[in-house]
Amino acid sequence: MSKVINAQGLACPQPVLLTKQAMAEAADVLTIVDGPDQADNVARMARAAGWTVQVDGKEDGTYVR
Repeated sequence: MSKVINAQGLACPQPVLLTKQAMAEAADVLTIVDGPDQADNVARMARAAGWTVQVDGKEDGTYVR
């Protein structure tokens, strides 16, 4: 099961908390954030939990899978 979290416009730590909650519910999570700082925070949390992380900067946001 896959889950998409649109965390654009949310201040930290909301993107991290929403992603962590989604990780408990799905095997694949995509979080969309506004910029690299938020992406770094989400990626750091996911890596610490043992997940493989891929970060892609796109025109409409930064995607953390």
